[in-house]
Amino acid sequence: MTTAQFDCQHCSTSLLGKKYVVKNDSPYCVSCYDRIFSNFCEECKEPIESDSKDLCYKGLHWHKGCFRCAKCTHSLVEKPFAAKDEWLLCSECYSNERSSKCFRCRKTIMPGSRKMEFKGNYWHETCFVCEHCQQPIGTKPLISKESGNYCVPCFEKEFSHYCSFCTKVITSGGITFHDQPWHKECFLCSGCRKELCEEEFMSRDDYPFCLDCYDHLYAKECTVCTKPITDRQWHSECFNCTRCSVSLVGEGFLTQDKEIFCRKCSSGMDIDIQ
Repeated sequence: MTTAQFDCQHCSTSLLGKKYVVKNDSPYCVSCYDRIFSNFCEECKEPIESDSKDLCYKGLHWHKGCFRCAKCTHSLVEKPFAAKDEWLLCSECYSNERSSKCFRCRKTIMPGSRKMEFKGNYWHETCFVCEHCQQPIGTKPLISKESGNYCVPCFEKEFSHYCSFCTKVITSGGITFHDQPWHKECFLCSGCRKELCEEEFMSRDDYPFCLDCYDHLYAKECTVCTKPITDRQWHSECFNCTRCSVSLVGEGFLTQDKEIFCRKCSSGMDIDIQ
């Protein structure tokens, strides 16, 4: 390279014995290079001169000392980071902003770690445990109560009732008849064996019967029409007027379908007098 070729490409000043910067195979004095080619820092808006390290991300530039997390201000140089709404965040701050919180310990579930989801909530895998034995539930079957989530063996041990008919565990729902628990699908008419959980029924000798079977087997027949006479019974505290709730014990009353009324409330109604 001749002496003439070793001049600043912009101002033609000789670069012999001086510091210079090569750009596109052409030499520039430091002053010209900084003025012409320096990028401006996104943080401080000052030029990033040739003696400073220029950190670039997606076409934007920062001084080394300005390349920091927008939230905690810790340096991001040679550290993992992520962008959110044009802000740069360290991995911890980004996780706190975007990641789910564990329903049990309330700490952030870090990206990449396994999390468990149930009923719209999230847990660390190690936090998603049975309330009784404290063992991780993972993907095993579970039963949920207000007090927490339980593995099936612990739930059966702590809470379950056993069906009086099939003797198996009642895990949800069920009904009670004569202080005994039953699966809904096991509570059947003792005559025709249809399910009674959504039906009216009568009891005879501690056995449940649908109304049809009870009438057929036990109800007295009317001498005139030969149809079954079905007696209706009430607790004394339940024997009240359907409309005004006054007690009907020892009083005259009237009926309409399955409802009962005192004489005052039934005035003008087309109903049967009892």
